[in-house]
Amino acid sequence: MSTTSIETRQLSLSEWSDVLPDSGTEVFHTAPALEAVDAHTDGELRLYGGFKGEQPVALLPVFVDRKAVGRVVTSPPPSMGIPRLGPLLLANSPKQRKRETVNHGFTAEILDDLSVGARLTLFRVVCPRAYADPRPFQWNQLEVTPEFTYVLDLDDVTDDTVMDPFSRSLRNEMRRGEETDVTVGIEGRGAAKRVWESVATHFEDQGMHPPIEWPFVRDLLEALPEHHRVYVAREPDGSFSSGIVVLYSDDTAYYWLGGITTTYDGVSVNSLLHRTVIEDIVEEPQLESITRYDLVGANTERLCQYKGKFSGDLVPYYVVESAGPEMSLAKGAYNLTDR
Repeated sequence: MSTTSIETRQLSLSEWSDVLPDSGTEVFHTAPALEAVDAHTDGELRLYGGFKGEQPVALLPVFVDRKAVGRVVTSPPPSMGIPRLGPLLLANSPKQRKRETVNHGFTAEILDDLSVGARLTLFRVVCPRAYADPRPFQWNQLEVTPEFTYVLDLDDVTDDTVMDPFSRSLRNEMRRGEETDVTVGIEGRGAAKRVWESVATHFEDQGMHPPIEWPFVRDLLEALPEHHRVYVAREPDGSFSSGIVVLYSDDTAYYWLGGITTTYDGVSVNSLLHRTVIEDIVEEPQLESITRYDLVGANTERLCQYKGKFSGDLVPYYVVESAGPEMSLAKGAYNLTDR
């Protein structure tokens, strides 16, 4: 397969922003999100672009860090609650052969530039949902593992029909919740910190370190003022019950942070939160471009028992990583698999 027509070069954040397409990307691919991530990780951010002439055909952000086990290349970096990052293919040719050529050529050049074949270089990439062909990584002796998320298709539905696919128990719970005195609203940064604190406390109670640090959450939300909402459920006395932080790309809402299990009058407060998020996507004109709700993960059996009740599409994505004992050691030592 010919790879000679792809020119690969590193980009600045402004150049990245200029070539990033307006649709088909995930929220963490945007320049403001990457800049916030870069400020809170020790790794060096490298933004790779593949071009045919002046036309961008592929993009990949990676973070390069040095650890005791060697040089570690990740996308996304670990322990930041970023579900996926990885490569974007922008080639819009209808011909499968041409798309494969771009994918193969860009992947080969990136792996060469990063010296991924070197013994002391460890590589781990969690690909976006839209990246459907990880074979070039396999052909370069990397391991590829499918993982899954649930995605609700909210295009062409109304508030009257959106719950039709939900399980009977979830529909009943949401309807009972509407009769309680719990209120759900959109709040600001103070509420975001309260949501984070609920997550941190939950993990600390189980003897674990919180999965995301508050300064990163704070700075990310400040960097994405038009691309996030903080939904908070409050009891009749105004006290905090539960909350979630939702992030938005051009076409997808992501359930990102929060949702610690809470009940009120026997009703799951999280169901009320999700119901409000979904209602807003379906009804609000300012969210007209949002047609999907990604529940961010369908890989933990216990959590899937609840998430599966929404009857979302089970969508695969791919984890690409170095093989061998060094990678196993790194995953244990540096929490490379935090999602």
